Amino acid sequence: MSEVDDLWKVLRSGKPFFIAEAGVNHLGSLQLGERLIVEAARSGAHAIKFQSYKASNLCTKDAPRFWDWDGEEKEGGSQFDSYVILDSFGEKEHAELKRICDENKIEFMSTPFDDEATDYLERVGINAYKIASCDVTNHPLLRHVGSKKKIVMLSTGAASLSEIQDAVDILEEAGTDKIVIMHCNLKYPTAVDEINLSMINSIKQKFGDKYVYGLSDHTMQVETPSFAFMLGATVVEKHYTVDKTLGKSADHWLSVDPEQVKKIVNLMDMAHLMKGISDKKSCTESEERARLYARRSIVADRKIFAGEVINRDSIACKRPGTGISPSMFELVIGSIATNDMDIDHILCVDDFRNVNNE
Repeated sequence: MSEVDDLWKVLRSGKPFFIAEAGVNHLGSLQLGERLIVEAARSGAHAIKFQSYKASNLCTKDAPRFWDWDGEEKEGGSQFDSYVILDSFGEKEHAELKRICDENKIEFMSTPFDDEATDYLERVGINAYKIASCDVTNHPLLRHVGSKKKIVMLSTGAASLSEIQDAVDILEEAGTDKIVIMHCNLKYPTAVDEINLSMINSIKQKFGDKYVYGLSDHTMQVETPSFAFMLGATVVEKHYTVDKTLGKSADHWLSVDPEQVKKIVNLMDMAHLMKGISDKKSCTESEERARLYARRSIVADRKIFAGEVINRDSIACKRPGTGISPSMFELVIGSIATNDMDIDHILCVDDFRNVNNE
């Protein structure tokens, strides 16, 4: 089994899988990149994801920004002005990030924004690509990424269900059948009344059990991933940094830090334990004692003598539940006592005979 298959098995297991979305919060520094990886691993993140692009391939020189951040180095500038100061990493640097991830036993992932980045990530040895919400309709990129036959995590912010369907179809036609469809709101940050987690179930109902489902979370709340998990999003990513006060990238201030990652992972693990199973309703092992002693049995409510007809005034329903269930109450009424019974005696089948069956 390949590493891709191993990872897909983990993603299909239904257990929580948390991705620390570092993006370009390394700020062009391998030293900071290593710190991001090490602290994410220590905090319990299962994967760390970067972004791989060149500004010149991503946007025109005057593409308007779609975010508001007071820390921009060029006030009133374009997307290009923001991205170009963060696009210095290429194949060599990503290979080093991958090596550090392997060393720290955390899955290395990245979002390629062009074919060039996709190709060098393939050479670096990636198991799962991420498609950003902004590229759901970028069919040429989808085809190229899909042709690598790896796992693809597809963010769906601002996308319609038909656009998601088209993207999934293209990825499959290109060669991948391992797709994680991730609900997302493409607003940074996302308000709690706009995250619309109910959409997770809607997406699952439309696309079925063939896929894995997740959330690309842009809210500021650490509880959101566990709420999403309870609704079926087993894979969750959230922007991550080691220092929210850093500049250059607009992502730092809205990211979670290592301590918050720990809380998120713990909450998701707790949600997993609480979620349990849904395919049957039965007594759990921990409920056995309560089932036995908190339920009731049919008992003598007064002195009963052998040969006496048992009527409603003769019996009652009291704890513990070690005798005949109260569900049999009407069947006992009218039967003949075969033994003398003191008050509170717990009836058993040998204590009476049903005259209707004689």
